Amino acid sequence: SPAMARPRSAAPTAAEAELLLLQKQALAEEEAAKAKRELLTRFLQDKLSREEQSSMWGLHRVRTIWRLAQRKTKDQELRQDIEILSQTFTRVMDCKDGVIEGLVRDLEEAEEQQNRALRSHLHLTDQLLHLQRCRLGYLEEGFSAQVGALKAEFETERCGISGGEGGW
Repeated sequence: SPAMARPRSAAPTAAEAELLLLQKQALAEEEAAKAKRELLTRFLQDKLSREEQSSMWGLHRVRTIWRLAQRKTKDQELRQDIEILSQTFTRVMDCKDGVIEGLVRDLEEAEEQQNRALRSHLHLTDQLLHLQRCRLGYLEEGFSAQVGALKAEFETERCGISGGEGGW
């Protein structure tokens, strides 16, 4: 029965070989699965990294666009404020120009009134001087007449005193 023992030992050897083959296949499948998992993990990590980087770029872009929009809005607001201030300044300047023109007119009228008053005063002063000269002339004539009368009276008295000396 040694011939029979061989097939028996051959049979388990075949089973062992098949088992070994199955173990090798299982091991190879497990290693393939492990490699596949590692590859998938690396792929997912790379994808996550790219997504994070993309998110950062997207956030940066959104912030940049938001800042540009805010700047544009602020620019428009400042331009409107400047336009309003410019119009207000123009109105104030027009008002002040009107006041200055009115004051210049008032000043010219006051100067004209002063000139008229000065001319009137000079005219009245001239009339007063003329009147005083006339009065002085009359006073001088009166004085001269009185001096002449006094001289005549004095001469008369002197002559009377001189001629009448002998009579005393």
